[in-house]
Amino acid sequence: MLVIAFIVKVTSRGPILYWSDRVGIHNKIFKMPKFRTMFTDTPAVATHLLVNAGDHVTSVGAFLRKLSLDELPQLWSILKGDMSLVGPRPALYNQYDLISLRTEREVHRIMPGVTGWAQINGRDDIPITLKVKFDEFYLKNRSFLFDMKIIFLTIMKAIRSEGVKH
Repeated sequence: MLVIAFIVKVTSRGPILYWSDRVGIHNKIFKMPKFRTMFTDTPAVATHLLVNAGDHVTSVGAFLRKLSLDELPQLWSILKGDMSLVGPRPALYNQYDLISLRTEREVHRIMPGVTGWAQINGRDDIPITLKVKFDEFYLKNRSFLFDMKIIFLTIMKAIRSEGVKH
């Protein structure tokens, strides 16, 4: 992580970490760190909502995102108790449609995770309604073995860079 931090710092202006406001358990807002992969003037919206999202990503950021290495600082959020390793990915504070659907389906009752069942089944490539269905399935079927399966599949997808946009 120190090597990644150094590379982020020397290849673009701005902070090493990007702290985004995310929605946690019971819809409580918390600050989630990621290695900064975008230029500092990029709007704080979901990547799929950006026009020409690739234009906002730094050269090193593209590589970090491809291998999901930008997610490593979220280990801090796990230690702090804001996230778990497995669970629904925390929504951005302004993803009102996602927050509303998760609340309606009671997914907001579980801790968000660094990876989750929706990430295994499409990540950025699936619509929000389908993400919430996967999140609800996870809510109803949580177990140690299911979490181990999700972790294993996450590692495989990260190695293959599957489902990553920009």
